[in-house]
This record gives sequence, C-alpha cells and structure tokens, in this order.
Amino acid sequence: MDTIKINKLEIENIKRVKAIKIEPTKNGLTIVGGKNKQGKTSVLDSIAWALGGEKYRPSESHRAGSVIPPHLHIVLSNGLVVERKGKNSDLKVIDINGQKGGQQLLNEFVEQLAINLPKFMESTGKEKANTLLQIIGVGNKLYELEQKEQEIYNRRRTIGQIADQKKKFAKEQPYHPDAPKELVSASELIKQQQDILARNGENQRKRQNLQYLENQARTIQQQIDELIAKQSTILIDLEIAQKSALDLHDESTEELEQNITNIEEINRKVRANLDKDKAEEDALSYDNQYRALSTEIDTIRQNKTDLLKGADLPLPGLTVEDGELLYNGYKWDNMSGSDQLKVSTAIVRKLNPKCGFVLLDKLEQMDLDTLKEFGEWLEAEGLQAIATRVSTGNECSIIIEDGYISGTQIEAIQQEPIKEEILTWKEGQF
Repeated sequence: MDTIKINKLEIENIKRVKAIKIEPTKNGLTIVGGKNKQGKTSVLDSIAWALGGEKYRPSESHRAGSVIPPHLHIVLSNGLVVERKGKNSDLKVIDINGQKGGQQLLNEFVEQLAINLPKFMESTGKEKANTLLQIIGVGNKLYELEQKEQEIYNRRRTIGQIADQKKKFAKEQPYHPDAPKELVSASELIKQQQDILARNGENQRKRQNLQYLENQARTIQQQIDELIAKQSTILIDLEIAQKSALDLHDESTEELEQNITNIEEINRKVRANLDKDKAEEDALSYDNQYRALSTEIDTIRQNKTDLLKGADLPLPGLTVEDGELLYNGYKWDNMSGSDQLKVSTAIVRKLNPKCGFVLLDKLEQMDLDTLKEFGEWLEAEGLQAIATRVSTGNECSIIIEDGYISGTQIEAIQQEPIKEEILTWKEGQF
C-alpha cells in the first residue's frame, strides 16, 4: 500500500516564517536547522495547521508586522493540493481531477499523532502501552490476562501472609512429648477407680469369709464330737477357700488417683499439642495453595509473552510488560531521547499506515551518529520525517534565518515591501 507523503510545501507569513519553500526528502529525514527564534518550529506548526484542521491553528498565526495574510500551500504524493489563504485562512483541498474536498478527506490518511507527536510522547507509560496494544489488536486480551494475573497475585500474597502467620504460630506453641495424644476424661478415670475399688471390696469380702470359716473351723473343732457329721464338708470348703485366697492380689489406685489430680495439667498439654499439630497442618495447606497460585501466575505470564510474540509489533525489541511500554528492556523514562523518538515514530506509523510522514521537533537531542542511524531507519521503513534542529551544520537540509531559508532572504525581502505597500492603510482612511 502506497503511503501519503509531502512532496512540496510553501509557507508565508505564519508565526515567525516570512516566506519559505521546501521539497522534503521522500524517505528519511528532512532537517530544518537554524538558531533559536528563527522560525523552525513555525514550519512544523504550519504543516500541522494545514493538514490537521482548525484545532492546530496557532493562537497568533499571522506573522507580526506583516499585513499580508498567512498562506499555506502543500502538495501531497497522492496528488492532493492543500491550501490555506485569504483573510480567514480557509481550507481548500483539490484532488488531481480538480475536485474539491475538505478536512474529512485529509483525516482519512493524516494521523493526528503524526502531526502532534508530543501528545504521544507526553502521555503516561500505561497510555503509550495501551496505544500500542490496541493497534496490534491484543489490548483487550492482554488486559484480561493482566487482570487475572493481578487477582491471583493478590490471592497468593494473602495466602502467603497467612501461611507465614501459621508457621510462626505453630513454632511458638509449646509441645509436650510425654502427654497422651487425646484428652483425658475425668469420668473415665473415676469409673476405672470405682471398678478397682469394687474388685478390692470383693477381695475384702472373701477375706472376711475366710476369717469367718476359720472361726467356724475352730468352733467345729471344739464341737467335733457333736458335729462330726459336718466335719468333712467344712474341711473341704476350708481347703477351697484357702486356695482361692492365695491367688488374690489387690490393684493399686495410686496412678489413677494421681491422674485425676493432674487431669487439668495433662489435658492442657494435650490441647497444646493438638493446637501445634493443627497450626502445622494449616501452614502446610497454605503453602500448597501458594505454590498452586504461583503456577497459575507463571502460566498467565507465559500466555502474555506468547500473545505478544505472535503480535505484529511495529519495531523489533518493542513490547509491553506489566502495563508498561518497553524497548530493548528499558521503560520509557530510561530510554534515550533518540530511542523515544524512534519508538514514537514507529507506533504512530502503525496507527495509520496510510500516513507516510511525521513531524519531529527539537532533534538536537541526537548526536550526529544517532541522527544518521535514525535517518537510515526512516529510509528503510519508507517513512518521511520533517524535523527541526538547533544547528547550522551540514546535517541540516535547510537553514532558516529570520523567517527565510538561508540564501533566499534577499529575494523575499525585495518582494514583500511591494505587496505591503499596496495593502497598507491607516486608521480612519478608506
């Protein structure tokens, strides 16, 4: 697709410009040089006014001291002739067939940022990044990925903070290795004690029974003559009772009594151990959640990288990370002035591929080597740049002195008084 460029331009009596004619280089740099306050920036302002519309009209467009109204005449590479002249500097656009048009026709191929590059350069880092993302068609999708990444990142940060708190809490909890794993029940201990006491009571009853039998035996022995018939039975019972008594052993309740006495202390230790185990379990759970969220974030970031890798970026080394424009790894405020101009020009060109030119002010920030490199890049890209530079060196395409192109001042000065003499008038005279 052929891009539209400026073939010729004529400017008269606008701001500091008296009368100049320029035929810019088709591809590459056309540098308007000169000292300060000679009319360099006035050239760019005039072009912006001619092509961009009334919003670019300078507040004092008419050159001070001249009675001749401003005159702009621009011939574009597509054959259009753009003029502003007369008392009101009305716009006239004529195509190669003689048909007239207006600002709407120019707006089709004149990119606003191409004639107002400072607007882009002075925007925020995120605004620049959004401009780039929109023109390469991935803005909405990248925005969704960044929103999701931020959401998961915030969740992960919260999880990480909770995990750290749990770890710290678990570490601070006391632990008692001698305590049982479960809480001790007082009623269970009392029941065990009562069971032992019941068995001990039965033993005591058996001992009393033995004593009773022994007493009976003595009584029977005394009455053996009278009770001989019962002697055999009593002796057998006695033998059985004696054998049973030998196997009886009383159980101690001392340990249970001690446990009942210490039950609160034991349960305190058990609860402390349970709290520590729970805290460690919680910390491990949050650690696992943190790692899972980290994996999700890594996946999203890879998706963002893949998205931009597949995009048609206007400049190698240009990308977007975390909502910021980056060129060769540097954010905007860390780029050199020449890189900023290069990035801006590439993005503006991408905004409207029909627009083949861009206006650049204050190119003195580039040294001669960088200036040459920038010009070669413009040529390779098929871009036309009309730029100003505070310089009178050989790198300048033209030099402006006092509103004229150097070397044409005498001719212009000779012509101007004639026009002014014809139009000169005094207040109150007609």
